[in-house]
Amino acid sequence: MSQSQNVVGAVETFEQSPKRRTVVENEDAVRDLLTVLNTSDCQDILDATSNEALSASEISNRCGLPLSTTYRKLNLLADDGLLEERVRISGAGKHVSEYVRIVDNVVISMSPEGTFELHISQHEGPKSHTGFGFGMED
Repeated sequence: MSQSQNVVGAVETFEQSPKRRTVVENEDAVRDLLTVLNTSDCQDILDATSNEALSASEISNRCGLPLSTTYRKLNLLADDGLLEERVRISGAGKHVSEYVRIVDNVVISMSPEGTFELHISQHEGPKSHTGFGFGMED
């Protein structure tokens, strides 16, 4: 999956300020996203980054993951458009990457032709509530 393109950015996106709604129809992309979302480590990272941006080290500590695993999962989540990577500048002038969840919900649907689609709602910046889960569209 490290070779995958940004799955969310590669499909049709509907702008809704401040949220975006994306529909993923490609079967391989749907399968890849579901695999990532079904991983407990990725779920833990998405939950930890739902309210605030955290560095890889902070995520590693909160989720109880080795740092190497954390970086690998962060890359998957960022590549798939579920996390946003930012730069944090400390008072000492050091730069560190920090990550924040930008997906609100993921809805799975089946088209009349029998193919699966993922409907992803994204927002910009930290969320105001905790937890990650599959939701129903309004």
